[in-house]
Amino acid sequence: MNKPVLTLLIATFSLLIVSPSAHSAGPATSTKPAKTERAMFAAGCFWKTQYIFSKTPGVTKTVVGYTGGAKTDPTYKEVCADGTGHAETALVEFDPTKTNFNKLLEVFFSHHDPTTLNRQGPDSGTQYRSAIFYTSPEQQLEATKYKQKLASEHKFSNTIVTEIKPAGKFYPAEDYHQDYYVKHGKACF
Repeated sequence: MNKPVLTLLIATFSLLIVSPSAHSAGPATSTKPAKTERAMFAAGCFWKTQYIFSKTPGVTKTVVGYTGGAKTDPTYKEVCADGTGHAETALVEFDPTKTNFNKLLEVFFSHHDPTTLNRQGPDSGTQYRSAIFYTSPEQQLEATKYKQKLASEHKFSNTIVTEIKPAGKFYPAEDYHQDYYVKHGKACF
């Protein structure tokens, strides 16, 4: 190899190593989506809701917590006492190139009973209500249409009582609640 070509190669290689901007865009095959979207679902015990959504293709992250109430920084004990107005909720982040909100609605409605007011299985209280907390006008429209479609097709023998409300502040639950099913091999279902 001649000396000018070797010098050019060394200079180029040095730039790649020293200059973070030379490779800051990352590899073309990056697994992290360019942009994720968020959705929030309350369907009874949040351990089950998180587990179900975490297994859904296209979902990139799930976090359990509380939303829909007035209490700032609620604790699990406070929410379970049914005085905060918050619902046990799963925050779902998803890659819109791999799934969509409509698919998440399908998962939501097929994994709990949306016809029981403030109850799922043995759990009762407003913290266990069925609710969709939308994060955009598009999600509100899709959720409303999906709920109406299920009602018109009589998919459930009783009236669907799922609330569709704007997302408020989301308060992540205590660490021991995160991925509870994965950690303990059991959940409330």
